[in-house]
Amino acid sequence: MKFSVNWLREFVDLPPSVDALAELLTLAGVEIEGTERRGANIDKVVVAQINASTQHPNADRLTVCEVDDGSGTKRQIVCGATNYKVGDKVPLALPGVMLPNGLQIQKSKLRGVESEGMLCSAKELGLGEDAGGLLILSPDAKIGARIADLFPADTILDVEITPNRGDLLSHFGLAREIAALTGKKLKSTLRESKIDLKKSGVTINATRECPFFSARKIDNVKVGPSPQWLRAKIESVGIRSINNIVDISNFVMLELGQPTHAFDADKLKDDINVRVARDGEKFLALDGKTYSLKPENLVVADQERAVGIAGVMGGEETGVTESTKSILLESAYFLPASVRRTARNLNLPTDASYRFERGVDPEMVLRASHRATELIHYIAGGSPAKDVGVAGKVPANPADVSLSYEKCDRLVGVTIKPKTVDEILTRFGPKRNKSVKTISRWKIPSYRRDLQRDVDLIEEIVRGYGVDKVPGTDRSRFTASSAADHSHDLESRLRERLLAYGLSEVRTSKLIPRRAIAFGENAITLRNPLSEDHVALRPNLLVGLLDVLDRNIRAGAERVAIFEIGRVFEPPNGEEKKRAAILLWGDIARQVHWRGEKRALDFFDLKGAIELVRNDKLSFQRGQNSHMALAVDIVADKDLIGLAGQLSNSLSSKVDASGAVLVAELSLDFPESGRGSHATFREFGKFPAIARDIAMIVPDTLSHEEIWKVIFEPKESLLEKVAFFDRVVGKEAEQLFGPGKKSVAYRLTYRDKNRTLINEEVTEVHARIRERLQRELGVTLRE
Repeated sequence: MKFSVNWLREFVDLPPSVDALAELLTLAGVEIEGTERRGANIDKVVVAQINASTQHPNADRLTVCEVDDGSGTKRQIVCGATNYKVGDKVPLALPGVMLPNGLQIQKSKLRGVESEGMLCSAKELGLGEDAGGLLILSPDAKIGARIADLFPADTILDVEITPNRGDLLSHFGLAREIAALTGKKLKSTLRESKIDLKKSGVTINATRECPFFSARKIDNVKVGPSPQWLRAKIESVGIRSINNIVDISNFVMLELGQPTHAFDADKLKDDINVRVARDGEKFLALDGKTYSLKPENLVVADQERAVGIAGVMGGEETGVTESTKSILLESAYFLPASVRRTARNLNLPTDASYRFERGVDPEMVLRASHRATELIHYIAGGSPAKDVGVAGKVPANPADVSLSYEKCDRLVGVTIKPKTVDEILTRFGPKRNKSVKTISRWKIPSYRRDLQRDVDLIEEIVRGYGVDKVPGTDRSRFTASSAADHSHDLESRLRERLLAYGLSEVRTSKLIPRRAIAFGENAITLRNPLSEDHVALRPNLLVGLLDVLDRNIRAGAERVAIFEIGRVFEPPNGEEKKRAAILLWGDIARQVHWRGEKRALDFFDLKGAIELVRNDKLSFQRGQNSHMALAVDIVADKDLIGLAGQLSNSLSSKVDASGAVLVAELSLDFPESGRGSHATFREFGKFPAIARDIAMIVPDTLSHEEIWKVIFEPKESLLEKVAFFDRVVGKEAEQLFGPGKKSVAYRLTYRDKNRTLINEEVTEVHARIRERLQRELGVTLRE
């Protein structure tokens, strides 16, 4: 809710700065979401009166206005607004001024017609958000006066009010809170309403939903524009001015927190009755929409039809218009739950329902009615009736609450003297009723229905005493890292490596749909699934990844490289296991193959990602899986730890994937030593390296792992690293080397960390490796 600092200052002396006020309220639990400077402190923007208006000769949507700015010379202004009439007073920006939105006003021609300034909206002057038309000023505004004199500088607080503090939804309520926090007295307090009450003219059939209702007739009202001070106040906090009667109702709501409503008394049919709506009853509201009501909706009705949705909005048929002469002023207490239900069911939230939902002060009902009546008499010349028609009873005050001083000290953690406790609580409204040495009993005011238990009183004591004065208690203790901590850290590092490899992390549901396309046939089903999309526990992660692939392909993705780390539920007992899964599809991105070809993601890309997951020696062996065209078992120390491969064409077609879909899933339930690579520092070589290549023709069935093992065992001390860099397979290899053959090539790098190698010693080591390859594997070296 928005609050005007100038308006608050009328009730209580504020801290010296807006920042100090915001900090005071925030520390007390009344959060300030933001502040906004308002006011039209702009030179060369004055009050002008429109004396004439004609259609622009060259534009259908523009008019040419003749205005009087008090200088003695008539000005011609081209205007695009339509919400004015001749005689209205509006803001005029003169040539040379710069508006708050950065617009520089100059004397210019618009569609061939000269314009000597600009007529302004509220938004253009920084006075509000309404940009739909000109800002129509009060008829009392003096022609030629500076706009800054009509709209003084102000600061607007945007305050987040918690649902239990309905007493703060008014300027008086927030000022009362500030007074309690600062220990200052309110400048003015509300007067008791001294007027006769009569039990006639109003009946209540739904006493639970409406415990108390009042109605006061006011005759001889003159409906018209509001005075400038009234308009400025309500518009400063975002309420648009309608007419003096409606504006007074809004003003009282903003000032005191009690919504009121004015009916056109001449349009009402006999007495008022507060009842529940009839099923299907139609109601035309002030917003111009017709609502179909239900018996759970409360209405204010006359003897023929509903004239208002209780606590929410009045009706179009009985609304106040310029022809209204007599009004019936409503002020009532409605059950918060009833108003909340109606506003939600009709999707009709209003400023009034916002307050009724949170609970208004029952004792404010008649005071607000009296305040509105005074203003209507003063501004609109109304003649109020000498008595007020009422029905029902004002709800009783909340029950008394007992407070133990010892419990207060124990909960707060600091000793506060009973005298200080009593002073703080008294400032916030409760009054001490009875007390003994260690316990006091407090009478709760009508506006603080949130104070129901002793802990509620203790909370008020802390807010008044100052949270910053309560010393903090350091209860931290050093604890050794647990297995869960290590697991979390290792998984975080694993995620970082996979992300750096170019994969994106996804998270999918642990419940899979009935239409699961693969890998989920043996999933454990739920007895009472909530929907067809959540019928079973996932037995693996690949089900979710395939669903992600399907959605991305349908969205037009050309490449999908994703991974997920999560838990699965293994059939038949649903034992939880932690897994990591990877899926690759599409062309390799942002990387050119050394041959200059556009290359699709292949099994070697998948293998590289798999090796990031574990740092132990992995072995890839051909496996069998009905869902895969190429199936590979991933083995570590003779234990099967996962599977990888390429999905079969029939399965790929179900997700509309053209090209190979590569997947892998590995277990993460293994010793921590095997989770990811452990980075170790290795000093850069100070001496140059020598590289030699080995190209060989080998049988198709010979694996890279076998070649790798022969090169490294036994390990040559000068051999630093080996890199695979080329292969020739398929028809090309068959034509060159014969059937069942392929060609592979490796680059061997030699270096000594203590000296520069000579060519002869590298040749000797390289020859031993070549000989070993020929002897043990029978390869044919390509010279």
